[in-house]
Amino acid sequence: MKVLVIGGGAREHALCRSLSLDPDVTALHCAPGNAGIAEVAELHPVDQLDGDAVVRLATRLGAELVVVGPEAPLVAGVADAVRAAGVPVFGPSREAARLEGSKAFAKDVMAGAGVPTARSYVCTTPEEIDEALDAFGAPYVVKDDGLAAGKGVVVTDDLARAREHALACDRVVIEEFLDGPEVSLFAITDGVTVLPLQPAQDFKRALDGDEGPNTGGMGAYSPLPWADPKLVEEVLGTVLQPTVDELRRRGTPFSGLLYAGLAITGRGVRVIEFNARFGDPETQVVLARLKTPLAGVLLNSANGTLDDQAPLSWSDEAAVTVVVASHNYPDTPRTGDPIEGLTEVAEKDAPLAYVLHAGTKRDGDAVLSAGGRVLSVTATGTDLAQARERAYAAVGRIRLDGSQHRTDIARKAAEA
Repeated sequence: MKVLVIGGGAREHALCRSLSLDPDVTALHCAPGNAGIAEVAELHPVDQLDGDAVVRLATRLGAELVVVGPEAPLVAGVADAVRAAGVPVFGPSREAARLEGSKAFAKDVMAGAGVPTARSYVCTTPEEIDEALDAFGAPYVVKDDGLAAGKGVVVTDDLARAREHALACDRVVIEEFLDGPEVSLFAITDGVTVLPLQPAQDFKRALDGDEGPNTGGMGAYSPLPWADPKLVEEVLGTVLQPTVDELRRRGTPFSGLLYAGLAITGRGVRVIEFNARFGDPETQVVLARLKTPLAGVLLNSANGTLDDQAPLSWSDEAAVTVVVASHNYPDTPRTGDPIEGLTEVAEKDAPLAYVLHAGTKRDGDAVLSAGGRVLSVTATGTDLAQARERAYAAVGRIRLDGSQHRTDIARKAAEA
């Protein structure tokens, strides 16, 4: 199978790494990719928001499966263009991807499907914003209705900050605060059959102790030793399958990766948000534990034959990933700094620990930072403690001027 992956972050590197290990994959391409992905796939320049350009590339390469990684191309309808060209594609249509592209649309779908979620108001005027903030009180949860690269959500006790963020959005969703630990659960679906993966937990705040500003994610781990063993089964029955069924009923079937961000509250599981693609950095740890070859599963989703898929096989090992970010992330990050130590990790830590590239580019023999989140250093172990130890040992070999990372990823779960 010839596979083309669209995107260039650590999520796409994780996908390409898994696909490169699949014996059924005979050729692996990525567009535009990054310096790390270049080690396992052939890179191609492309405007990933241009469906016609992606189709031309897929056709030229003879791709038998296209995997669309990021949310922006999905919301732009790139999967529709590839599907219309007769090429199997893993990723939802533009209409179905509104589940991530519009928080208000997602709330409407959840209401129709009877999915448990936070009470909320959709606001477009200052008066509506003030009424909603007053109705819920602190902590205030304010979400930009549209895509914001994982940084459109503000959770704060500061009314002025909450109001400022809300007024900066054209359309905003203000909702009640959900207490309890958060869980990310992915599911692969063809629009009918829903195949849940293993849960993970990520860390959104920039600093240790869940302090600092919201980010796209500073690390993740899987499995969750503290979670109810029946959690996946419960979420499949109350959240994932009803949502897929509701979208199909509306005439917008969802085929691809459905990501449920969940809060385990005192009143039960509640949906915080949906995404329409693999999450970053959770993908890094979930795929590290998946033993079933990936390409066939994604192709079954694309072809509508997921009911033929054998049960997935998972490693009993734990996985931890730690994000190394640029100076000043998540504000305007500094880029162009050389990254050193990558060869040391490859020589001394692989395959138990390895580096997945996010914002990197190659300049001759040098690898430079090219984004806010630069690397995802990922490791496996017999338990979370060993996986953490290996991940942080590898992080210690990385040298990037001004870089930052959290030191407490998976610490509480490992010590429990």
